[in-house]
Amino acid sequence: MPVSTPLAPWVVHCDGSATPNPGRMGLGAVLVAPDGTRHTLSQKAASIGCNNEAELRALMAALQALQARGATALQVFCDSRLVVEQLGCAGAQPVARLAELFDAARALLQSFDHVSVAWVPHHRNGEADALARAALGMAPRPPVKAPKKRRK
Repeated sequence: MPVSTPLAPWVVHCDGSATPNPGRMGLGAVLVAPDGTRHTLSQKAASIGCNNEAELRALMAALQALQARGATALQVFCDSRLVVEQLGCAGAQPVARLAELFDAARALLQSFDHVSVAWVPHHRNGEADALARAALGMAPRPPVKAPKKRRK
């Protein structure tokens, strides 16, 4: 009996920025289609919020854009440990103030056939960060060098 394999996933890098924290929120995402076509999202949120809310809203904006493009399989990368833990860990302690947003994000994620959400270090999420900052009229952060591995 043949095993069905999911379609190649869209690869998503998302990030949010709040300035000051809490303050104006910028949302950024890079969406890469299975064929390699790149799309970007850079928008200012209509409300004021904290950095965690900005991260979550950036993810939700990316998911809504992917729904509109007919995506069915996603590989999502986010540099917010809180967002990744809340969405992927059944035993994560809920954040009461953001509970409704996390529920909405979970519902969006469930609308896709195959989804993985993973944490990525900030230095590997620079383009999404730059898009979030650009939505607020801010310059990109200077590049951060990846930490060097220690020799033993």
